[in-house]
Amino acid sequence: MKNLSTKKIIISSLFLSLTIISTTFIRIPILLGYVNLGDAFVFLSAFILGPILGTIIAGVGCATADLFGYITYAPGTLIIKMAMALVACILNKVLIKATGKRLLAEIIAGIIGTIIMAFGYFIYETLFFSTAVVAFVNVPWNLLQGAVGIFISIIIMRILSSTKILEKIQN
Repeated sequence: MKNLSTKKIIISSLFLSLTIISTTFIRIPILLGYVNLGDAFVFLSAFILGPILGTIIAGVGCATADLFGYITYAPGTLIIKMAMALVACILNKVLIKATGKRLLAEIIAGIIGTIIMAFGYFIYETLFFSTAVVAFVNVPWNLLQGAVGIFISIIIMRILSSTKILEKIQN
């Protein structure tokens, strides 16, 4: 990471900005609140930028977004989203190498990353805010948000791949 090119710095800054904006401002209303689109950029950062930059962007981007209204979640979000991105990135690379199927790899990596995220918030909320029973109520909503993130990230990955932009970003 010592030789970051100008292009990598600009792309990383763009992904960090998109993560913050999509987490803070792009909200889809649901029964008991909303889901945001931040997880789509957690997965995109991990899949496109790799384990180091992708993990940093996911954690810092989502934690920064928490500073706008959910400040008590920011420390947990930093760790949880970094773990989510790191596992998704590594698993995605391993599965692509093993199967050669990018879509399948992204889906499985996204599902495992989402489970880590939901479990991470369950633990964080249980330890710092409530009981396990109360924290468990948020698990389905976190899983739903992760599922939306997987879906959106897969659509964006397909678009980027079909236009050859993905190759230019990663090189």
